[in-house]
Amino acid sequence: MTLYEPAYIKTYNSGLLNQKIEKANEALHNCKLCPRECGVDRHISKKGVCRTGFRARVVTYLPHFGEELSLRGTKGSGTIFFAFCSLLCNFCRNYHITHETAGKEVSDNELAEMMIFLQNQGCHNINFVTPSHVVPQILAALKIAIAKGLKIPLVYDTSSYDSIAALKLLEDVVDIYMPDFKFWNPETAKLTCNAENYPEVARKTIIEMHRQVGDLVINEAGLAERGLLIRHLVLPKGLADTAIIMKFIANEISPQSYVDIMPQYTPCGESFKIPGLAVPIQKKEFKAAIKDAEEAGITRLEEQKADFLL
Repeated sequence: MTLYEPAYIKTYNSGLLNQKIEKANEALHNCKLCPRECGVDRHISKKGVCRTGFRARVVTYLPHFGEELSLRGTKGSGTIFFAFCSLLCNFCRNYHITHETAGKEVSDNELAEMMIFLQNQGCHNINFVTPSHVVPQILAALKIAIAKGLKIPLVYDTSSYDSIAALKLLEDVVDIYMPDFKFWNPETAKLTCNAENYPEVARKTIIEMHRQVGDLVINEAGLAERGLLIRHLVLPKGLADTAIIMKFIANEISPQSYVDIMPQYTPCGESFKIPGLAVPIQKKEFKAAIKDAEEAGITRLEEQKADFLL
């Protein structure tokens, strides 16, 4: 088996990573790194929607065995959970992490040490969870981690509420993009996230991610090395518009897209305030979502067990 070299190694050796770090650092003075475009100066710890100033805030880091099979393998995905979020879905399963104060601020060196620790634990990749608001901090820490010997793929696990400018900074840095495509209807996005533009943003960002890394490549050991892995959480009462999203993925991204249709939805956070979201999904709704994907022409689906559903 040929050892895969992550994209960021070449970027680091060419000096391009330094340029990306400088540009990202400058962007923090008038932060528009996500579609909220708050415009605050995070260098002096002014905080916008994401409530994050100059330093990233980390809740926990660990080998994670609940991710997709090609990410978790046998040793786990080296997951770093960042606090807060710029999208703030009211049904978030990690509500205490994204909406409430958790974790602690870390320096670039501390974040780099987390990456090295996870690599030393045997993790197959470094998986940044909810990273959209801390792209500059990730890039700065990555430079330190590379000098310390980091050499495993990077996973960018995002809501898809990213700016194209931020994604350009990650080109030839991130190996595996793992975006959610949550819902198609702007009214649903406004109701759940106060982000009416989410569907439009998600379409553009996922197209850009695919342009950068292409379809998901899984090696002979069954591990993801590079590419796009799209997640889609099935919502009750058809609120996610799964059929439309699957057609978009097949027709506008790639019919070879790797898609994980997830049955895990259960009311969390403030979802009880919305009648349609106040109940778990049913098995028939999950099966219908799988059928929607197959009818759209999606053939690379993560196998999911939904025996726990009614």
